[in-house]
Amino acid sequence: MVDFLAENNLCGQAILRIVSRGNAIIAELLRLSDFIPAVFRLKDKSDQQKYSDIICDFSYFKGPEYYEGKLEAKPELQDLDEEFRENNTEILSRFYLAFESVHKYIVDLNRYLDDLHEGVYIQQTLETVLLNEDGKQLLCEALYLYGVMLLVIDQKIEGEVRERMLVSYYRYSAARSSVDSNLDDICKLLRSTGYSSQPGAKRPANYPESYFHRVPISATFISMVIGRLRSDDIYNQVSAYPLPEHRSTALANQAAMLYVCLYFSPSILHTQQAKMREIVDKYFPDNWVISIYMGITVNLVEAWEPYKAAKTALNYTLDSANTKEQATRYAASMESLRPQVQQLLKEGFLRQEIILDNIPKLLNCLRDCNVAIRWLMLHSAESAYDPNNKRLRQIKDQVLNDSKYNPKILFQLLLDTAQFEFTLKEMFKQMLSEKQIKWESYKKEGSERMTELAEVFSGVKPLTRVEKNENLQAWFREISKQIESLNYEDSTAAGRKTVQLIQALVEVQEFHQLESNLQVCQFLADTRKFLHQMIRTINIKEEVLITMQIVGDLSYAWQIIDSFTSIMQESIRVNPSMVTKLRATFLKLASALDLPLLRINQANSADLLSVSQFYSGELVSYVRKVLQIIPESMFTSLAKIIKLQIHDIMEVPTRLDKDKLKDYSQLGARYEVAKLTHDISIFTEGILMMKTTLVGIIKVDPKQLLEDGIRKELVKRVAYALHKGLIFNPKTKIQDWQSVHQSTHIPIPKFPSVDESATFIGRLCREILRITDPKVTSYIDQMNTWYDLKSHQEVTNNRLFSEIQNTLGTFGLNGLDRLLCFMIVKELQNFLTMIQRTVLKDKAVVDVFKGVLGAVNPIQGIVGNSSKVYASAVAKTQKIWGAYLEAIMKVGQMQILRQQIANELNFSCKFDSKHLAAALENINKSLLADIEAHYQDPSLPYPKEDNTLLYEITAYLEAAGIHNPLNKIYITTKRLPYFPIINFLFFIAQLPKLQYSKNQGMTCRKATDAVDWPPLVLGLLTLLKQFHSRYTQQFLALIGQFIRSIMEQCTSQKIPDMPSDVVGALMFLEDYVKYTKLSRKVAEAHVPSFIFDEFRTVL
Repeated sequence: MVDFLAENNLCGQAILRIVSRGNAIIAELLRLSDFIPAVFRLKDKSDQQKYSDIICDFSYFKGPEYYEGKLEAKPELQDLDEEFRENNTEILSRFYLAFESVHKYIVDLNRYLDDLHEGVYIQQTLETVLLNEDGKQLLCEALYLYGVMLLVIDQKIEGEVRERMLVSYYRYSAARSSVDSNLDDICKLLRSTGYSSQPGAKRPANYPESYFHRVPISATFISMVIGRLRSDDIYNQVSAYPLPEHRSTALANQAAMLYVCLYFSPSILHTQQAKMREIVDKYFPDNWVISIYMGITVNLVEAWEPYKAAKTALNYTLDSANTKEQATRYAASMESLRPQVQQLLKEGFLRQEIILDNIPKLLNCLRDCNVAIRWLMLHSAESAYDPNNKRLRQIKDQVLNDSKYNPKILFQLLLDTAQFEFTLKEMFKQMLSEKQIKWESYKKEGSERMTELAEVFSGVKPLTRVEKNENLQAWFREISKQIESLNYEDSTAAGRKTVQLIQALVEVQEFHQLESNLQVCQFLADTRKFLHQMIRTINIKEEVLITMQIVGDLSYAWQIIDSFTSIMQESIRVNPSMVTKLRATFLKLASALDLPLLRINQANSADLLSVSQFYSGELVSYVRKVLQIIPESMFTSLAKIIKLQIHDIMEVPTRLDKDKLKDYSQLGARYEVAKLTHDISIFTEGILMMKTTLVGIIKVDPKQLLEDGIRKELVKRVAYALHKGLIFNPKTKIQDWQSVHQSTHIPIPKFPSVDESATFIGRLCREILRITDPKVTSYIDQMNTWYDLKSHQEVTNNRLFSEIQNTLGTFGLNGLDRLLCFMIVKELQNFLTMIQRTVLKDKAVVDVFKGVLGAVNPIQGIVGNSSKVYASAVAKTQKIWGAYLEAIMKVGQMQILRQQIANELNFSCKFDSKHLAAALENINKSLLADIEAHYQDPSLPYPKEDNTLLYEITAYLEAAGIHNPLNKIYITTKRLPYFPIINFLFFIAQLPKLQYSKNQGMTCRKATDAVDWPPLVLGLLTLLKQFHSRYTQQFLALIGQFIRSIMEQCTSQKIPDMPSDVVGALMFLEDYVKYTKLSRKVAEAHVPSFIFDEFRTVL
């Protein structure tokens, strides 16, 4: 018969692959459950108001046209929907793939069962597979894992959230148009069950059996699986737990599988009392809290409440006398086991001889410890008892009272057991690896002793007063040969023969009166000792390690262990060397990884790495969480030291009177500082004692742990200080898992927001924008200073950015610059949307643009009756300029701030890192020269698309302030009709609000109608820069025509002074040339030079 799991056994390999995938799917569901975007929960009022129209549950499918129509009616909803799609498509696809794989799993399992039924696998039927040991395990696991998947989904990803995610995925993806998409089936399987994992939530009717029946599964298969689980010991676990009182622990994994599978056949739970009684008597005679998969616990009292037969059967277990008996039994075993394990752990107690002589006793001790820890941890776990359920509360109180439950003592026993187990395993592994070498050396020693004795009785070898005895000589030679002939490979025969040889050596000593000669006696005793050692050594078997592995399973505590975190941390704080014992506990917990990885490994699945990484990563995160107490305690001590040094310890002057020496010595405070410093060093020693450990597949280096812990605590404290310090009183979203700056081990903490900003940088940025707002301040470019429009007092100047750099450093200032950059992008996007949706949709306004376009053609000429044409066009479009002005000024204001930041960064870079500044400037110039050369001669080299050089160098240049914010393209744009005309009319509409002053340049006429000139000019420049350069050329040509036409009219009407609007337009051209660093010819192409000459006399 071919081995069921052999590679050429298609039937075995098919079900093995299905089970392997099942374990991987559960790992993926658990992994994703930590990344559910918060908006899908719609918990906050703000989220509900903002997103309720774009996030729908399955009610969407009843009338998708209604929902989509609602979106199309409101442009702002469309924008929000688009933004939401961009932010969440990636994570939604990941969730959908996980949901799809659950559906595919059960479809594949059903197909496999059909294939078995139809005889696709030759000589294999459901019955023959269930007769095979591996086949039986895999079929039971296949059904059980499907049940676990469904329970995990309902526990971790609530029904409403699932529905909202599936609808969003459907709306945003191509699944709606794809013919072969099985989205409908997935939605049917995963629609909300009404279940909620919140404490006190009411359980839905017929839950979870109705949920389990959404995809039909063969009833024969279910009943045969349940039959096997009821009657057999499918994993042969009982051999590892020979004592009858340990049977329920031995069968615990099988009991969990049976619990899940029974929901596929609820009639057993409801009506079949005899079967339920049999199940409870076999699996749950002394326990009612079980772990079903990787520490997910279930309390049967609550779970089986709705089922009559199950509830009745369980009542015998829950009888208060039985509960009391179990609790007191485990209380007694706790008391006896603690001193026993502590004795075994004493330095030097566990030696090889003791281990070899006492293997059964040591294993029994391990069993007792693990069984007691398991029962007490599960039955006292907070998570297993709903506080709102009166009966559960009573049972829990009884357990806690009767078992004299003390979490600290239980935790201490867990620590000691883990340490004992770890030591025993390591020693046993070493003994196993040296087994053959030692056995051969003992054999050689024994044989040589016998040869030497034979020589003694030959009379040749001088040994005092030993007469020649040929019989004994021959006998000892024979014994030596017999010892030589012992074969290591045939351990059973060798063991039997060794016992006979020992017996023969005892007899020869008695019958031949050899006791009188001490040396001969010594030789015989030594040989017997070596033969005894050989028997011991041959008994070192791998089965012992396997038993230890089975007995030491801690997978049930994968989640409950968290309730002991505070006890662990407290014990580390009191005694940092405790970390070494904790190491053994963490390794014991890592053994839980064997359960999900076994089948994945057997199937040689590619999922092995990702699943191992997930569970190992979870465990390492927990290790970090526990050990974080060390950096926390270090920082607490540091804070005390700082307080003492600043407030208590006086600085010793360079010259000091002798009689004041005592005042300055301050021995008490100095002793306190020394003590705290010593404490810090003890903490660091504690964590470094842990040694490098392999947790699952992740190597944990204690030095790295300590460094990460210190950095995490530092980040937390600095972020808190900045969060608290930067709060002011005026009145594209990146997910955490996508951010390159966010680390899982050293996370940047999140604080509740105090305004619309997410962090202190946002608050700082908004405060700077508030105090430099162009509506209330005027910016004087020559002085880099902002003045209040009404009081004319200075508000702030460029020193502000030096202060920010001193406080937040280069990265802080660079971060502020990046934030302003994104704000400009947002402002420009909103601005263009406003033009497209309001300005260009207004027919009356578009007609004005058409009229002006006709009047100004040809653009090289002069507009007749110009002041009337321009004034009329401005008057007719007056209503659109308010919002336009605000957007332009905001962009201009942010560009001024970006210029100031770039100056500050560049100044400090040249000052503090002159070589870096020079290198960056040179590489920038040479790159630009190469690119220009390539455009003139395309055969010359140019960075390819996949080359990240330009992208990376930009980040360096911006951090060093070697860039011009005005030259930056912030957004991609499409062609817009009438764009130069719109900007031209906007500009001349602002000119009457401004006037020229010799001291200050262009200023606003009235503080009530504020227009600040530099933000206006820079805002217009930035806006035009986003479009094709011909728009800028047309805009400048329109301004030139405006100047020429007004001047022509003034000359014909003999008005001697240059009109203020013309002065403003000429000032704009001057500033345009100054800011863009272009040649004067650009402006003089549109305005005759004599007008510029006259303009200079005005200046």
